[in-house]
Amino acid sequence: MRRCKRCLVPEIVPGVRLSTVDVCNLCGDQHALALQAGQVEQSRLADEADFEKALADCRGQGQYDCLVPLSGGKDSVDLLYRLKVERKLKVLAFTADVNIPPLAWDNIRRTIAKLDIDHLTYTPSHAFYEKAFRYLLRNQEERGAVYTISYVYAPLFEGDAIKLAIEKDIPLVLAGYSPGQPEPERMLYEFSRELICKTDWTPPALAASGEFSDDELGRFYNANNYPAGTRFPRYLGPFHAWAYDQEEIMRQVVARGLVATSKHASPIHSNYPINWLLMYSDLRTFGYNPYLPEFAALIRSDKASLSYWRVMGPLVDFMIRHRLGPGREVSRSLKWLDLDADELRITKARGAYDPQPALA
Repeated sequence: MRRCKRCLVPEIVPGVRLSTVDVCNLCGDQHALALQAGQVEQSRLADEADFEKALADCRGQGQYDCLVPLSGGKDSVDLLYRLKVERKLKVLAFTADVNIPPLAWDNIRRTIAKLDIDHLTYTPSHAFYEKAFRYLLRNQEERGAVYTISYVYAPLFEGDAIKLAIEKDIPLVLAGYSPGQPEPERMLYEFSRELICKTDWTPPALAASGEFSDDELGRFYNANNYPAGTRFPRYLGPFHAWAYDQEEIMRQVVARGLVATSKHASPIHSNYPINWLLMYSDLRTFGYNPYLPEFAALIRSDKASLSYWRVMGPLVDFMIRHRLGPGREVSRSLKWLDLDADELRITKARGAYDPQPALA
């Protein structure tokens, strides 16, 4: 597979073209790149100013100033440190206990103890998640497994955080999303107020499938279930407002004793185990790792290391294809969900699982 030598994006990604010297069209126009970088930085500075105001406004409004979803990855761990130690905020950490690997749990326990932060863990029935994952992997939308599962799985734990913030009257939910996460059409720096205050997050295709009960679909956040006058939190991504350096965060969380080793700081090892199955499915379907465009964008904007991902990218794909090392999670997840690899398929149109805004 030919890849851009500057950002590693493969030529088979839609919209990517490589020159005869293996430079992609996204990297080739240096003037356009500089212009885009300037626009992104201008937007980031505006978001940073808004974020600083949001932090100032949230202080002292209640028992907690903010709620932080804690997955045990490097970004959520680093975010807790910055908010508690550097900003002196009253922080409540929150973990939805679904498909979190032991290494990430070690990061969670170590960070909570080190920072002395209140932490709530919610362990929902795993039967629903198993059923949902199985259905979604058999009925992916046209952008593949990672996109399909992310568009349903992430809103579940995001919605759990919003519900908890409403219950405890916490004004801010601050998530450790790196630039490029979640999907830009859902959120850049902040979830829209319409999405938070007026929308039913139940995926339409899931509701229409007839496979799920009202109680199961009720797991999704629905703003319409709350009475008039409800105080809805803002849901922000601080790393979209701050200058972001993936390698520096990986170094800092180890240096501060928040995680045990550099392996614990690596997104390769701390990610959800089912993610290996999702990448496996998309590699089979599309021929490239679905996260490559995201990491290539970080490389182009100097937020991730070219040398690191030049080595780790092909290594990760090798482990996935051959189910070696962490790639063994492919086989474990298939067994857990009682699936065969040939059942991983696309059957839905683009956007089938996107939640629909409620009518005003």
